[in-house]
Amino acid sequence: MKEKLTLVYPRCEDAIRTMRLRALLEEVLGNYETEEMIETVDAFGPLKNRRIIFAIPLGISGVNLEYCRFLKKMRTDPFMLEGSVGGIIIDGESELYTKSVARGLIFTANQAGCTFPGRAMVEGTKDLLNYNIQAMNLETDNLTAYHISAGEMVKRVMEFQPLQKKRANILVLHASNYGTSNTVGLWHMIKEHLEHCDITEISLRNGTIQDCSGCPYRMCMHFSEKSSCYYGGVITKEVYPGILACDAMLILAPNYNDAVSANITAFINRLTALFRKTQFYKKHLFAVVVSGYSGGDIVAEQLISALSMNKTFRLPPKFAMVETANDPASILKVEGIEERSTAFAKGMMDVLVKR
Repeated sequence: MKEKLTLVYPRCEDAIRTMRLRALLEEVLGNYETEEMIETVDAFGPLKNRRIIFAIPLGISGVNLEYCRFLKKMRTDPFMLEGSVGGIIIDGESELYTKSVARGLIFTANQAGCTFPGRAMVEGTKDLLNYNIQAMNLETDNLTAYHISAGEMVKRVMEFQPLQKKRANILVLHASNYGTSNTVGLWHMIKEHLEHCDITEISLRNGTIQDCSGCPYRMCMHFSEKSSCYYGGVITKEVYPGILACDAMLILAPNYNDAVSANITAFINRLTALFRKTQFYKKHLFAVVVSGYSGGDIVAEQLISALSMNKTFRLPPKFAMVETANDPASILKVEGIEERSTAFAKGMMDVLVKR
């Protein structure tokens, strides 16, 4: 049966400011049957097992008040979008805010049960300068490149299918001290409940990884053709082969100053060389994020933008387990942690394993 589309389009009363987005939607959604368009929060109820396109007009301020009401509703219902697959189009009149709004929306919708294909966000900034490269590659203008990107993203949403195997291969990357890390301790709790999975763990501790130094494009492409990188090391010897072989990558990401650690950042930067040759639309991204105080959502959103919105990993529902623990081993004492870690492992297996 052909999938129908649900358009979530928080209302903006200024028709002139929404003209560009409306024209884009008319073109890229024209080949699909839209079963519902939702413009007000009163009409925004549970959307389970749907194909959803979120279209958010931001204007110059980066604020859409009706969208904020939508966001509140999603954040108070953890099952609101269960079983749905989503994509996002953000259109603004500033060079700012589009991407930060998009990754916040993806995190919230994902926590409410929505799956996102790789590269599920398309943004239109004020002058569409973000399409300079795409327009050059396509030999067209920036507005046309914007429309083409949106059309390709909608197609990915509408054609998305689950990928399950009898046994799943999971690559776990970390840069933590195994003896004291609460993030590693939480991973061990999750790992106990994973079945029918082959797990490879790779450490990116100090001394094993060098950050990307921005090689010239042709040099990067030369090494990319060999699934390698000029700087070598554990990244090319272990991580690249691990990514190519895995069905899912899980990042252990403790919150360091409201950011992923330096070594995890270096890994993401170095991933570009492999990505130039091999994209990751068929690989899943999971994360375990532990903060000493707060801000775990910020770290999760960094992983979303770097690895799903950019590097094309698919984002399964509730992709990240986000917890707070400070003193060593205190994660073991967090109320309800056993139940949540078991549920997270079950969620991973539901996505990866055919049972």
